[in-house]
Amino acid sequence: MANKKIGIITSGGDAPGMNAAVRSIVRTGIYNGFDLIGFKRGFKGLLDGEYSNLTVRSVSGTINLGGTKLHTGRCPEMKTSIGLNKAVKIIKEMNLEGLVVIGGDGSLAAANALSKHGIKAISIPASIDNDVFGTDETIGYDTALNTAVEAIDKIRDTANSHDRVFVVEIMGREHGFLTLAVGMAAGVEVIIVPEVKINRKELYMQLKQGFINGKTSLIIAYAEGCGSSVQFAQEVAKNTGMDVRVSNLGYIQRGGTPTARTRILASVFGAHAVKLLKEGKSNLLVGITNGKISYTPIKTAISSEKTFDIESYNILKKLSI
Repeated sequence: MANKKIGIITSGGDAPGMNAAVRSIVRTGIYNGFDLIGFKRGFKGLLDGEYSNLTVRSVSGTINLGGTKLHTGRCPEMKTSIGLNKAVKIIKEMNLEGLVVIGGDGSLAAANALSKHGIKAISIPASIDNDVFGTDETIGYDTALNTAVEAIDKIRDTANSHDRVFVVEIMGREHGFLTLAVGMAAGVEVIIVPEVKINRKELYMQLKQGFINGKTSLIIAYAEGCGSSVQFAQEVAKNTGMDVRVSNLGYIQRGGTPTARTRILASVFGAHAVKLLKEGKSNLLVGITNGKISYTPIKTAISSEKTFDIESYNILKKLSI
């Protein structure tokens, strides 16, 4: 009798640790008697029939690699009834026991849509933004955090040398979770996030007072979801008379060797995804809540919004004096 098959997709934006998650699913799956199928380039690979059999050896030496060996991408077709029905047909024809989808909110939405058509889907949250409901931390977040903090530490050196204000743009299209953590860890003076409306006059006074108090540099961590960081910097310069520069960290935050924490989280998430499918459970997001692995219905995860940590935001304000 042939082994049951599990499909794996890495979808949406890449995140460090995706390879570690795939490795975990493959090896845990094989240990439990499954065959593993890896679809290339996200859901587009599924629709185009582009896949390969994954073995213990094919995932060797990948735990330390950033990005995703399966490649990824956006797939607008999955948002249409034609694309969705085609995906369901292919999955059923391939006789897959289930599908593990590794990605962010968009990937969750696709997994939820498939589940409504009888497909057993398990979601693993992978996003540097850390904005997925149902988990305290996503795969890739810790790595991106460390990358951004290291960059700001270096920017601080030149800021101190020139008595400058630096606006450092941090990734996060809709939320400021990463920006808040970066700001806390890097000891920045100000963070600008979509969740909190700032008083511009008070901000300008705070920046001026910082130099009066003896600061030799000022760093503002600016979430990309707040609009143009260049325009914001120009307004700060105009209203304070200060020398303000912009540094957009950009895609450097999405790449690089995953941290130990990211690798561990990815490995544990992957193993639990296989465990759920083996037990006949599906349509769940594997996450971590209060230090313990948790399962959240996918439909709940996509219909709920993660809460911004306003307490930590207020702590950061006190630490920036």
